[in-house]
Parts: sequence; structure tokens; C-alpha cells
Amino acid sequence: MQHDDEIISKFFNPKTVAVIGASTDVNSPGYVTFKNFVDNIKNDVFRGKVYPVNIKGEELLGYKIYRSILDIPESVDLAVVIIPARFVPDVMEQIGKKGTQAVVIISAGFSEIGNVELEKRVISIAKKYGIRIIGPNGLGVLDSYSGVDTLFLPEKKRTKDNRELVGTPRPKPGYISFLTQSGAFGIAVLDYMAGEGIGLRRFVSYGNKADIDEIDMLEYLSKDEKTRVILIYSETIKRGREFVEIAKKVSVVKPIIILKSGRTEAGARAAASHTAAIAGSDVIYDVAFKQAGVLRAEDMEHMFDMAKALIFQRPLRGKNIAILTDGGGAGVMATDAAEMMGLNIIKLPEETYNKFEELKKEGVLPKFATNVNPVDLTGSASTEMFEIAADVLLRDPHIDGLVVIALHHVPMLDDTITDRFINLMKKYNKPIVACDIGSQEYACYLRDSFDEVGIPAYPTPERAVRAMHALATYGEYLKQRGFLDEYIKRWKPPE
Repeated sequence: MQHDDEIISKFFNPKTVAVIGASTDVNSPGYVTFKNFVDNIKNDVFRGKVYPVNIKGEELLGYKIYRSILDIPESVDLAVVIIPARFVPDVMEQIGKKGTQAVVIISAGFSEIGNVELEKRVISIAKKYGIRIIGPNGLGVLDSYSGVDTLFLPEKKRTKDNRELVGTPRPKPGYISFLTQSGAFGIAVLDYMAGEGIGLRRFVSYGNKADIDEIDMLEYLSKDEKTRVILIYSETIKRGREFVEIAKKVSVVKPIIILKSGRTEAGARAAASHTAAIAGSDVIYDVAFKQAGVLRAEDMEHMFDMAKALIFQRPLRGKNIAILTDGGGAGVMATDAAEMMGLNIIKLPEETYNKFEELKKEGVLPKFATNVNPVDLTGSASTEMFEIAADVLLRDPHIDGLVVIALHHVPMLDDTITDRFINLMKKYNKPIVACDIGSQEYACYLRDSFDEVGIPAYPTPERAVRAMHALATYGEYLKQRGFLDEYIKRWKPPE
């Protein structure tokens, strides 16, 4: 019998895949899923083999359709099941006899609609043969590096005037592994990630969680080098105590962010009707997450704001931050947000204050710049002034991190600011997050430029501060557990 990690790895790195329920109907989930693999083979993304299986036989996209997985002439690492629920037990028997131990069940019609006994029967067969299951009633797996894609939703769709547009985009390869109990929300997240240019490592939609759940995946992903942050969308956690124990072990190695829905009574009822979830007290969840070092997101935007910061920046050693801006109002907004979140906008120490006074007298910084915290360089700010002021702030041992609000509208600010700030970050090894407000071309370009050099950038001061707060919260948890120094010592920016 293989170890669980060896079996779970076959969901992401199979050499052979059988799509059971592959169909010649181009609008069917079985067709789309099989075509995903065929396209990824053609594009040299998936380097394994794929076999279509359908009791009707025939041919699909140039591949012979096998009537049973037992007819496939070699061993099968991963089976993807997309057939009516009532036929799944018989197919599971065939899968077990074939010796396949990794199975994604896309099929719906189990406990989520009251067919609990049917789901139990499938799990019983799986246990008999040592099979691990993702699903049922989910989308399965997407791995941006290996090319495994069991999502039955087509990447492109046609409009009424016959234009082909991207419908369900797949994000670029990256460092986030995302686990979701809701397939529909999972797809929305993938769309959001692709649109925001956020990279994906692995995506797992496990639906009813009849077998593999968050706990299994946390253990597995904690050892995955390319996963830098683990995101979870959950409606319920069945094995609560085990989750806390495992999350405690994983959270000192990698940040875990959870978006837990069903917080209200009405939300809990909705969750129960969606994936057969059984709701627990939200207060209990909150306490458990804090004990386990899990960061809780308020919404999807918050989840990704935190994730981006935790991928590209190390945790803060404390809660003292400085704010540097060329717009006074934006600095005040950031200050309010920081104070409300529990970050310290400290009064600048005398030495640092005096250094700013010298620079103003020498004409290096504008005479009317404010050298309190936040430091406002005003609309006269230049790229060089930002660099000089940031150097003074980061040099101060009392300051743990820096929020830079570089509003691009001022005439003397240019895009070399990103290179200057990455050099400062390397020099002082302190976290920096950036903000530029605006939705037009240059604002988007400047934020993207910050992102590209590893400084997470946001379109509002509040979101930038919220990202810094995540770095502070995670750092505080690691410090309480005695792991902060070790974590920072081995932390490296992503390549």
C-alpha cells in the first residue's frame, strides 16, 4: 500500500489519466475535461498520457474510447469520473480492480441532495481498494505547472456573433495554492486571479469532501516548495480539532489564509443546502483559527491582498510602521486605517526627525514637507526624494515596515521608483508595500511595476495598510510560537 503523500501526488503529477465519462458531445463536461488534457499535451504543458473512457466506445479527438478503465493497456495513475451518480459505485469497483488509487469525482447527486447512502457506498469501495477521492460534487484539480486540468468549464466561449472570448481563464503559474469547498466560487477566484495577474500553483475543488479535505491538503502542500501561501474557502470544517492541530504545524512553515462563509444564521442555512455542510458557531471558528495561526479574510479581495503581501514580503518583527507619501490626504487615510487595525504609526524618533530637518535645510527635500509620521513629500516630490526619504525611515531601528503611497500624478515621479525601492528593501531587509491610486493606464502600470519587483502594490491606501497588517499579524504569531527568527532567516523572495 502506498503512503498517502504518494497517492495525493498523483492528483497533481500523474503519468496516465483516464477520463471516465469522456463524450463526443462538445457541450458535455466529459468532452471539455478530456479536451483540456489533449490541449495541454499539444501545448507541451501536460507531459503524460490521457485515455477517454465511455461504455459506448467510438473515438474522441483522435483517441480511441475505451469501454472500461480495465481495457486500458497500462496502469492508470489518476481517474476522473464524470458520469451520473448512480453509476459511480460500479465504476469505482472497476477503478479499484485496475489498481488506480487517485480519483476525482466530478459527478454531483450525492449527500448535497440527500443521497447520503450512495456517497457512503462510494467511500466504502474506495477504502476497500485504498483509493483516495477528491469530490464528489466538485471541479477537481488544476495544476498550473504540471498541466493537470479536470475543470469541466471551457476556457473559451463563443458569443452570439461567433466571437471566441475567454470565459473561464486559467491563471498563470505562481505561488498560491487554493482549496475550495465551492466549485462556483473557485471558478470566480480563478477568473479574478487571471484578471489581476496573480499566479496559481494548485487549485483543489473538493465539493462534498467525502474523503480528501483541508487537513489532507494542508499536510501535503506544507511540503511543496512552490506553494508559498495556502488559501482556503470553506463552508464547514468537519474535523475541527484535527484541523487546528495540523494548521498549527503548517502555519509556522507557510501562511494559511481562510475565507470562512456561513457566518450568519442565514449564511449557515445556505451552506447546508449547498454542499451538505453542517455549520458550527462562528465565534468558535474565530478562536480556533487564531489558535492555529490561520489568518481570516473578510472577503475575497482581502484574501488576495493578504496573500500577495505574504508571498513577496517577509513578516514584520513588530507593529511599528512608517508611511511615506506625496499626497497628504492619502497619508491620513492610511494612518486612520493603520490605527484602527492595531498598527503603530509611531512618532518619529528624534534622530530620524532631525535628519529630515537637515535634508529640508539643504534643499534635498521640499521645505514644506512634513517630517512627522506619515512623511508627506507633497506634490513637489521627485523619484529621488522618495528614495532618500525611504532610506532615512528604513534605517531607523524603531520602524518595522514601510507603506509607500507614490501617487504617480506629480510631475517629477517616474517609474524608476520601483527599482530604487527594491534596492532599499534588499539593503534593509524590511517589508515594504506600495500604493498608487487610479484606474487609468499609468496607475495600473506603476502598480504592476512594483508587483514585478516583489513589492506588492494596491489601488487604495486602506488595502495597502491591510496587507501590511497581515504581515504584522503573521509575524506576531510566529514570534509567540518562537519561530519568527527561524522563518525570517530562511525566507527568500520568490524567483
